[in-house]
Amino acid sequence: MNEDIKKPCHPKQHVHEVTGSVKIAGCCEYAHNHRFATVSSEAIPCDGTHVHEVKFQTDSCNGHTHEFCGTSSPAIDVGCGKHVHLIKGCTSMDAGHKHDFIVATLIENPVCD
Repeated sequence: MNEDIKKPCHPKQHVHEVTGSVKIAGCCEYAHNHRFATVSSEAIPCDGTHVHEVKFQTDSCNGHTHEFCGTSSPAIDVGCGKHVHLIKGCTSMDAGHKHDFIVATLIENPVCD
């Protein structure tokens, strides 16, 4: 076997890193947002492409956190055989409010040649 041949870079199963901030909620001295970071589930086949389940809990701000559990968009091609997913949603209601957010996942395998 030729050792110079590279293995394919796109495994059937993979995960994505997800990081972002929610939109500001509250007003005056209570205006705030939260940050989050997580890793998606493995790929879930869907309509000829795939999606990922995403769950996270935000960081604590003003003594509370928020949670989200949902599904990403189908894969969005970004060239060179790579893709990302869009995640748009709203956090859980905590401390009398919730936060909207929209993020894109990171590329599924950023170190692959």
